Amino acid sequence: MERECFERDDIAKMMNEYLVCIKVDREERPDIDQIYMDAVQAMGMQGGWPLNVFLTPDQKPFYGGTYFPPDQWTQLLRGIHNAFTTRRDEIEASAEQLTQHLASQDASRFRRDPVPAELRVQLDEMYAKLEPAFDKAWGGLAKAPKFIMPSLWRWMLRYHHLTGRDDVLEHVVYTLKKIAMGGIYDQLGGGFARYSVDQYWFVPHFEKMLYDNAQLLTLYAEAFALTRDAEFERVIRETFTWLQAEMMHPEGGFYSALDADSEGEEGKFYNWSAGELREILGEEADIFFDYYSIKEQGNWEADKNVPIRVQMEEDFLKKHNLTAEEWYPRLERLKDRLLAVRDKRVRPGLDDKVITGWNAMTIIGLVDAYKALGDHRFLDAALQNMRFIENQLTEGLTLFRSWKGKHSHVTAFLDDYAYVIQACVALYQVTLDEYWVQRARALMEHALEHFFDRKDGYFHFSRQDAEKLIASRQEILDNVIPSSNSVMAQNLFYLSVIFDDSEWRRLAENMVFPLEHLITTEPNYMSNWGIVLAELKKGVAEVVVVGKDAFALAREMHSTFRPFMLTMGGEKESHLPLVADKKPLDGKATFYVCYNKTCQRPVVSVEEALNQLTVDRLQ
Repeated sequence: MERECFERDDIAKMMNEYLVCIKVDREERPDIDQIYMDAVQAMGMQGGWPLNVFLTPDQKPFYGGTYFPPDQWTQLLRGIHNAFTTRRDEIEASAEQLTQHLASQDASRFRRDPVPAELRVQLDEMYAKLEPAFDKAWGGLAKAPKFIMPSLWRWMLRYHHLTGRDDVLEHVVYTLKKIAMGGIYDQLGGGFARYSVDQYWFVPHFEKMLYDNAQLLTLYAEAFALTRDAEFERVIRETFTWLQAEMMHPEGGFYSALDADSEGEEGKFYNWSAGELREILGEEADIFFDYYSIKEQGNWEADKNVPIRVQMEEDFLKKHNLTAEEWYPRLERLKDRLLAVRDKRVRPGLDDKVITGWNAMTIIGLVDAYKALGDHRFLDAALQNMRFIENQLTEGLTLFRSWKGKHSHVTAFLDDYAYVIQACVALYQVTLDEYWVQRARALMEHALEHFFDRKDGYFHFSRQDAEKLIASRQEILDNVIPSSNSVMAQNLFYLSVIFDDSEWRRLAENMVFPLEHLITTEPNYMSNWGIVLAELKKGVAEVVVVGKDAFALAREMHSTFRPFMLTMGGEKESHLPLVADKKPLDGKATFYVCYNKTCQRPVVSVEEALNQLTVDRLQ
């Protein structure tokens, strides 16, 4: 729309004559974006971007929509101008009514008194709601366009862990494999696009967002820890390589996004003609064509190929009489030759804002990759990223939303605090450096002071002292990114365990339990809440490791999939309630595996500690 409408002189002249035009960066100001997105949806229209909303001078919305082609846009501008000029009283009355509706959209409309229910029954109900929508042929959910929705599949991994149902794990693994085979995953350079426009994960909207890739590091790391599937490891490593090469500021922060377009054409940077590939690859083109389903006429549009894989790996290797050890080094050489050519093309536009919350998500993804693979490069990058947040985006306990040469004047929103706190807790568990968990505690106290509504028990998205908009928003529903309130509920629970704080546990329970009915009936929009509900009801193992080499032993402990476990301890004296009285046995690093502060006998090996973790199966 920017290219088709806003940059045309005749349309721009009309817009400037009729309107005061304001362009909002929805990533820097998600509070404004969501209010007016809610307004458009309340008007009965489809939400999405680009979002165009017409407001009265006091910011109240009266009409809106998403994409308008030039002819429709100019017709709409004339209609809006005429209506506002001749029927302004009607417009302002309608805008006032809609504004009152938006102001009433807080968490109280979702709350219900909890009804006692067994966790297994609730989890089964959630799965029963999800399973009919599974795409058994292509993985994921049976619809198009297809978004990956990482928290949904992370919930599924936990459901499998608690129930032992192999069919649950099979669908997650199949989904992740199909995603990794499709065009939504950059087969040559690594990294994921936002979504697939079709149900096959084939043709993506080529835009790459940091928040998707951060969460997918976590999802594929958890799947690898559970299955040890080499393809999942490859995806993690390639995505990390892409993040470092194309998305990382020299000081360690990560940029926000890569555009879909280059040279005015969507996907041009990523697609290939068959002739171009043959010229670059020579006699090895045929095997490359077979592996990536390249067609002479194009597999996407005329003479345009998007590399995808439609054969399972073992079938391809068998067809060509190859072993994995023979094929993968050869494939890497072919990809390197193509990347050398692709890197000379006009690149997609880079949104080089560094957004606090999205970077914190990336820290979590890097920590999870480190836990699963044991490669210190992931942890080093996570620590460097957190130092960037602390140096460039923090003043005391005040976080700022974004950075581009300097931090924004806009202070951080709840999602920024939620993910930075979660990242600090994640870093503590792998480094056993108490600085991180003390930092998490201080940021939580700050968030409770500035965002928390003690009347209804949930956090507002904006600070209470922020500029006043027409409505105050509380983010409840999980979407592609989990809701900030669900992440804060989990943070409160984890910190309540680490600091033995019953009040913070009570706050977490009071956020989660009144939403149980919604969690079980609408799992598509409450998947992260479902994870927190399971943790609260099932409980988590409190694993304390103390003494020399505690760091290395904790790393070994984390290499397996243990979703209901919090790790504490270290080599130094600690004042944390659950660590302070734990001592090494006979000078050896020692594990204490505890549940609800009741510990089993201390042991000195990872194997013994893992054996003490109770079987998490629910009956």
